[in-house]
Amino acid sequence: MKEFHCGTLVPGCDWHTRHEEEAEVIRRAVEHMREAHGETIIRESMIEAIRSRIDQTRNAA
Repeated sequence: MKEFHCGTLVPGCDWHTRHEEEAEVIRRAVEHMREAHGETIIRESMIEAIRSRIDQTRNAA
C-alpha cells in the first residue's frame, strides 16, 4: 500500500490518500492539488515532489 500526506508538501494540509498503485496515489494527489490548493498547471516537478513523498505502508496482519 502506498500513501501520500499533502502536509509533507503543503504545510498545514491534513489531506491524505492511499492506494495499492503509485499512479493512482499521484492521480488523486494531483486532483487534490487542483481542487483544494488552486493549482491550475501541474508541472513535472510537482509530480516528482509528490512521488518523492509517497510512503510505503504495511497492512496490519
